[in-house]
Amino acid sequence: MKGIVFTEFLDYVGSTISSDMVDDIIDDCSFEHGGAFTAVGTYPFQDMAALVSALSKRTSVPMPNLLHGFGRYLCVRFAVLYPQFFDAKGSLFDFLESVNDQIHVEVKKLYPDAELPAFDTYSRSGDQLDLDYKSCRPLAALAEGMIEAASEHYREPVAVTTQRIGDGPESFVRFSIRHHA
Repeated sequence: MKGIVFTEFLDYVGSTISSDMVDDIIDDCSFEHGGAFTAVGTYPFQDMAALVSALSKRTSVPMPNLLHGFGRYLCVRFAVLYPQFFDAKGSLFDFLESVNDQIHVEVKKLYPDAELPAFDTYSRSGDQLDLDYKSCRPLAALAEGMIEAASEHYREPVAVTTQRIGDGPESFVRFSIRHHA
């Protein structure tokens, strides 16, 4: 995983809980590299899982809830750091449909080794978008938080429901995103 996700996660913990908690969860994980993450580095997903697990143990907040909250935070941060991706789209659905073909293409130019999830449109109508999230990492709760924060960015209130489709390594999560009437 790209280091920016790690540095933003640690900033999230520091800003929502405390800088002491950041130190505590890094100490809990006993990383070989000492927990010195850089935004441009690349780290194994297991390191992120360890950090989230350590935070969950210390706060008694379930891991999916932590990932969801982090996803909301991360989307807001990305809107600040990379406004061109958000400004280029006039609606939430247009933005979400641009993730694979525009945003991830640009990410791959900068980080050719990045392993990115796929967001494929299953169906779209005037008030609903069904988006399939495919990833080798169990981060659907993070993606859901990002979708919700993006809806706030575009000032388009939505309800998001999820459904796991299939079993095993080919399974994925379908987000059904519906505008509030």
